[in-house]
Amino acid sequence: MTTHQPAPADRLEDSAAVEALLRRSAAAWAAGDGSAYGACFTADATDITYVGTLYRGGAEIGRAHQALFDSFLKGTSLDLDLVDLRFHGPDTAVAVTRGDVRRNGAKAGRPGKLATYTLVREADGRWRIAAVQKTRRKPLMEAVSFRFQPATRPAQD
Repeated sequence: MTTHQPAPADRLEDSAAVEALLRRSAAAWAAGDGSAYGACFTADATDITYVGTLYRGGAEIGRAHQALFDSFLKGTSLDLDLVDLRFHGPDTAVAVTRGDVRRNGAKAGRPGKLATYTLVREADGRWRIAAVQKTRRKPLMEAVSFRFQPATRPAQD
């Protein structure tokens, strides 16, 4: 997992903890462990999948993902590349990642999803995911938009 901009000097420990949390969630996914995946979330977290399903709470997120890991997502891993991490106060951060779900052993390609995570440090001192919203990239639609309206192209891509 790489960060495209360095963390502020006073947030290095928090940055490392957030990155470790995201790695832990990806490891739980790769292991097909819904309970461990759900434990990465707060009790009242929200998870909006790229198909639009809304899950609420770490327990439900873990339960639903276990069913997915046992079926549609069996033998997959979650590749994440941390694009941006910003802290908003001492106990809140927003992370943007690029990534994709891959069949284990599949060659990595261009990431097809973006996800925005809201992360919080809970009373026990551990960082957890309070919300995540995933979006599937549509490169063709982006290219058409950028071609016909160049001002829509982001300054950094």
